[in-house]
Amino acid sequence: MERERIIFFRNFFFCAFIIGLVFALFYLAATILLWDTAVSLTTHLFKIDEKEFGRLVLLFFIQLRVVIVFFFLVPALALHWMARKR
Repeated sequence: MERERIIFFRNFFFCAFIIGLVFALFYLAATILLWDTAVSLTTHLFKIDEKEFGRLVLLFFIQLRVVIVFFFLVPALALHWMARKR
């Protein structure tokens, strides 16, 4: 690959990582602020208790972390390493 293309993709993946991180922080803040409302809605609509809802939220944040780190940050770091090598 040409150096310019490597730098372009590196910047693309790094920007995607930053945007994903901002959205993850937004989801975290919204979850903390609206916990009681979300629990009451899911209890009413889906008939699950607060403990199960907590497990679902935790699973969501674990999967979000995997996607953000391994789909965006790892390729950005690899491309950064390739760009510095040349």
